[in-house]
Formats: sequence, C-alpha cells, structure tokens
Amino acid sequence: MGADPRFFERLGPLKASDIAALIGSDLIGDGDVAVSDVSTPDSAGEGDLIFLAGKAPPETPPMAGVAIVPDASWAEALPHCQAVLVHRVTRAGFAKAAARLLAPRFHDGPDFIHPTATIADSARLAPGVIVGPDAVIGENARIEAGAIIGPGVVIGDHARIGVRANVQCALVGARCEISAGAVVGEAGFGLAYENGEVFTLPHLGRVIIEDEATLGANATVDRGMLKDTRIGKGARIDNLCHIAHNVDVGEYAVMAAFAGISGSTVIGAGAQFGGRVGVADHLKIGQGARLAADAAVMKDVPAGETWAGSPAQPIQSFMRETAWLRRAVSRKSKPERKKED
Repeated sequence: MGADPRFFERLGPLKASDIAALIGSDLIGDGDVAVSDVSTPDSAGEGDLIFLAGKAPPETPPMAGVAIVPDASWAEALPHCQAVLVHRVTRAGFAKAAARLLAPRFHDGPDFIHPTATIADSARLAPGVIVGPDAVIGENARIEAGAIIGPGVVIGDHARIGVRANVQCALVGARCEISAGAVVGEAGFGLAYENGEVFTLPHLGRVIIEDEATLGANATVDRGMLKDTRIGKGARIDNLCHIAHNVDVGEYAVMAAFAGISGSTVIGAGAQFGGRVGVADHLKIGQGARLAADAAVMKDVPAGETWAGSPAQPIQSFMRETAWLRRAVSRKSKPERKKED
C-alpha cells in the first residue's frame, strides 16, 4: 500500500540513478527505472521504493521498482526488484529519497473552508474552524472553535472535534469524540543515524479512528510511518496520552491520563491502562490485560494478566517483591540491642 493521495502529494517520479546520486549509493540493475511512491516490502509494486534491513534478505522476495539494501550480496535474492541500491544505513537512505518523492498536502490560500471540502448540511462548525481541501465532514458532526481539519480528512457522522483540536491524515469514524487541543495525524518520532548526522524518517501512513472511540484533551496520536496507526472501535483514551506511530489499539481498550505507547506496539481488545503507564516499542499487550498505574512495560503481556511495577511484572510477583523489600527495610531500621556484660 502506497501513500494515500488524499493526504500526500507526489513530487516525483525519480529514476533509480537519480536516487543513487542523491543518497550516495551503488546501483545494481536498471538505472532508468522510475518510482513515484513508497511502500512496505510486503505490499510494494513496480512503481514503488522500498528499503530492507536486518542480517539477511527476506525469505519471500518482494516486488518493487527500487530496493535499498545494506549489502550488494542481497541483490541476487531480489529477482523481482528492477533496481537495487546498496546503502549501508538503509533507513537513512530511504529517508532522504522519500522526502523527494512525497510530501503532506498543504492547505494554502485565503479560505478558512476550502471550496473543495464536502460538509454535510446538518454539520455544525463554530467560528474559526479551518477545513482543508477535499476534507469530508459527515452528518450532524460538530466542529468546535478553532479546530483544524486537514486536507483529505474524513470526519464521520455525529462526531465531535473539540476546541483547537488538529486532525491531519486521518479517517475518523462515526460518533467519535476528539477533545480540545488533541493532535491527530502529525508525524511520529522516527530517526536514522548516518555519519554523525540524524535523519527524520518520513511518515507517510494514516491514523484510523474507528466508530465511537474517544480521545481526551491534549492527547496525541501520530500517523504511521508506512502503515496505519489504528484506534479501535469504542476505545477510550484519556487526557494527555500519547500514541506513537504504527500502534494498533484494540476495540474498547481504556487508557488513563499520561499513558505513553511507543511505536508499533499492538494492544489487545479490552486492555486497561492505569495512569502514566509507559510501554516500549514493538510489544504485544494481550486482550483484557491490565496495567497498574506507573507500570513500565518492557516485554509482552499475556492476555488477561495484571502487571505492575518498573519494570512491569505479573502483579503477584510485584506484590511479593514489595512485601520483601518492606520487611528488609523494616529490619534495617530497627536499632540493634547492646549486648550485656
């Protein structure tokens, strides 16, 4: 799946030889092959740019126009890629190339409500609302003062967008609520390092907020890098929570304030998070799992279990450890008796 044209404009195409010169890589294959989009290896096509990383090529060879790989030996394992670029830090090379292929759409011009936007007659818009080109606002939706609806964004029927909320690169379902100051669809925090420089990875995915989900005041949900960030149906996200890129939040999951979920983590349906829970990246939180307030989660949590602590562990282990520490401290705090002569 390439970048959604509702949210991103194409700046290319670029030839493989042009990309090689841009990022400083070696070219193997046809330098005249042109690409105009980017994709993940598992969904790429002939007109797409991809990057691969790791210790070995993928078992299933991807199909792509141009692939950026870390070593020339990988080229033989990629028969369906028309051109291969050898670049030691593939993520950095991809970041530089993708920035020349795609960019987020921009709402310019003098109109607060762009003439190409589609707004239902029953929708209510407060003063100061900005609606970008090709945005769609559904029946009986309510957009409060100063809210920003970006280019191509879809707001479902009966949804509410709060005061000064900012929604970009997102599809928002019916009866959703996005409270005041929330920011949906900004770029995530993805970086690549090369030769002492830091490169920001492109975020060309979307945010999908399913029906009846809610976001609290000043909550933030980053759009995906190449895939989508998803908030499942009926999920409840409290004030000041942060959902990073590519996170998948299951249906009816609940998060109390200040929870922070790192990139590409998958949260099962009905999971419950106490306040200020932190979850590391690329983890799986099982269906119905419960995380106590202040838990720092560093590994997968099985379905239905309750974990607590920093680092988080099953609640029974946490309580035993806490009780042992309390006893140990109590023993040390008691004054020693003097021996009688």
